[in-house]
Amino acid sequence: MESLHRGKQSILFPNRPVVSAWASAAGRKEGEGPLGPEFDRVEPDGKLGQQSWEQAETALQQEALSLLLQKAELDPHSLDLVFSGDLLNQCVGSSFALRGTGLPVLGLYGACSTMAEGLLLAGAAVNAGYVNRAAALSSSHFAAAERQYRFPLAYGGQRTPTAQWTVTGAGAVLVTAAGQGPVLTAATAGTVEDKGITDANNMGAAMAWAAYKSIRAHLDDLGRGPEDYDLIVTGDLGRLGSELVRELFAGDGVKLGERYTDCGLLVFDPETQDVHCGGSGAGCSAAVLAAHLLPGAASGRWKRLLFCGTGALLSPTTVQQKQSIPAVCHCVAIEN
Repeated sequence: MESLHRGKQSILFPNRPVVSAWASAAGRKEGEGPLGPEFDRVEPDGKLGQQSWEQAETALQQEALSLLLQKAELDPHSLDLVFSGDLLNQCVGSSFALRGTGLPVLGLYGACSTMAEGLLLAGAAVNAGYVNRAAALSSSHFAAAERQYRFPLAYGGQRTPTAQWTVTGAGAVLVTAAGQGPVLTAATAGTVEDKGITDANNMGAAMAWAAYKSIRAHLDDLGRGPEDYDLIVTGDLGRLGSELVRELFAGDGVKLGERYTDCGLLVFDPETQDVHCGGSGAGCSAAVLAAHLLPGAASGRWKRLLFCGTGALLSPTTVQQKQSIPAVCHCVAIEN
């Protein structure tokens, strides 16, 4: 059988798995942003009627999955496999959301790259014929992430100018062997990179090099250039990180121009919403993908886009130990 591996890090999907449905749920602040009308559901209550922020994130992920199944007109048991993840310790947001469903689940942790990782694995599983229907699911919650990685909200700590705002949101995507919708054609698994950044409030700088390395590897492995894509989207580097990516490519003599943007820049309005460097979180790129990017691809707005999930692979323990922040980026090519 002909190898589907290309270069050092990339794979092809010759059977063109179909992204046949997608759904998103978001919090009130996200609903007030530029993409507010595009989310399937905006929750007015940050706790979603739950007792804790963490339970609210579980409910948010359940909401996204339920909306996905409704839009796809599928019974929950029609799913063959679910790839899911979040930012909470031991990925409890995902495992608690899926307990009792009877669905086969593979839990993932890629921080903010989790949706891209799930989409890559769902595409690979469907392309190989192991399953006919696979879902990728990811979420984050502002208050839950603040409590785990920084300070509880009641502490009233000041946010640094380089900080990003963790998105309260979730996205769910259905990948099938047949159907209508954009298709997955190739993907690149990222390497874990570490440039010595130790500031947990400067995630964009920590992840920028990983994004550059993976996008560069994707283009080199497949013999492509940025001009072969209508849109290249990272998620979530925010303003500072995305500027660094532009500078890194400029060093190669490549101008990304308007074909490049970042999910953390798309989800909030920096002029009217106090989010500093933009959005972040595993739910940011997931919700933006499901609410904005996939509908745009399906409508023909972008015929070929490269979705690049970026994740800072730190933990509260490594931050307390003053360790630097490793990062990773996974790329998935989506075509109309």
